[in-house]
Amino acid sequence: MTRFVLTWLGLLGLAAGNALAWSNHSLAAYRTFENMPEVMNAAPVPVEPLEGFLKAQEKSIEALLNRQEAWAQTHLDVYPPRPAALAFKANPTQSDAARRRAFLMALRVAPNSKFALYVQPDPRHPPPASAPLLAYAAVNTLPEQAHSNNRFVSLRAGDRVAPLSVLASATDEPDYGLDINLWADSPSDWGKVYGFGPLPFGNPALYYSTQAPFHMGFYHEDRVLYLAAPFIKKTFPLLRIQQYSSLAALAFRTGHPYWGWRFTGLALHYVQDLTQPYHASLAPGSSSAQLIGINLLAMIGLPRMKNEAIVLLSNRHLALEKYQQQQVYNAARAGQKSTLEEALRSSARDASYPAWSDTYARDVVSRQAHSLGARLSGILLDTLPAGHVSDPAFDFGVHESEIDLLAELSQQDPARRASLDQAVIELMANFAAHSRNLVRGVLATGALPLDTRRQGK
Repeated sequence: MTRFVLTWLGLLGLAAGNALAWSNHSLAAYRTFENMPEVMNAAPVPVEPLEGFLKAQEKSIEALLNRQEAWAQTHLDVYPPRPAALAFKANPTQSDAARRRAFLMALRVAPNSKFALYVQPDPRHPPPASAPLLAYAAVNTLPEQAHSNNRFVSLRAGDRVAPLSVLASATDEPDYGLDINLWADSPSDWGKVYGFGPLPFGNPALYYSTQAPFHMGFYHEDRVLYLAAPFIKKTFPLLRIQQYSSLAALAFRTGHPYWGWRFTGLALHYVQDLTQPYHASLAPGSSSAQLIGINLLAMIGLPRMKNEAIVLLSNRHLALEKYQQQQVYNAARAGQKSTLEEALRSSARDASYPAWSDTYARDVVSRQAHSLGARLSGILLDTLPAGHVSDPAFDFGVHESEIDLLAELSQQDPARRASLDQAVIELMANFAAHSRNLVRGVLATGALPLDTRRQGK
């Protein structure tokens, strides 16, 4: 039965969002944290290159990364242990470049990741025209997309920068190539030694597909799907959250607040991805029986329904992201107060969730997003132009830079559009509440002395 479902689910994993969840996390993150006292009342921090943090704390980092590995082997359902040769070892005689590479390979992220010194400015408060800008390629190893609104302001070591800017900017950074080509069948040298095995779903030849298992978490599917295709459990957002959040706590405890905030932002990215129903569900709105039935037709030589379903899932996901991003970005640029922005700023629901824990992202965030999937799918079908979400001959990703969903929906009956607006507000409120809860958890851990808190407890 595994082979029966393999083709469908492998392609589906690729199609479900093209491995990206929310477009440009930083835009929503600025609104999420701009009223949070723990962030806004924090003093500006001195910018520090990654190499400085690693050199100063290499013994503590060695111990922490070993505890992270022990935690992963104990707490993750499907986890390929890190090869022993990749363990990070303190060595004061090695060069900064060698130490940096050893650290990134011990985390099993792409060792060519930039980790440049930059911030992505808030569109509501644009930098002066004289601000030094960084080229896209100086920050991101991936090609720039036609519809990108990323802008990067260069920082220098020793500059003082607001924690909000560091935190919000870093929430988008995991989409800049950190999780690309980490698999045994990837076209990279590092993928061959990382021990993750072959890409569990998606196409290893497509760069964006290879990050999907680190940015999606299918934790709450029908049992029959796990029995038929156990490889769908091979997803690792919990690993990345644990790695970066515990590094953040270490950085705060040892006097490196810039990296405390930046690692916190990196961890936030994966939590925020899991608030997106298309990253917490294989196919929102489709039953297990439908998935298996469509794949059965494909396996007997009738693939049309499967191919069409893949396109439609991708189109709906991308259209949702486009609409959300346009709303946040346009309101910020115009200096407007929108209902969506207020949902991001409001902390009213934060305390309704449990305190942050190692399993919060799985048990709270992903479960909630998965439960919203079917309803969200119905709203998208009822509200968005049929050509964008119901026509399998149309590829939204190809045409995204030409599409203005806000303009198109402004011509629609407001009552009909209201259901979509309310759904996006709900998703963004979840995005914000879970993000703030993670920050509270990291700050609480980071305030403790090094020897008073065991990793993962």
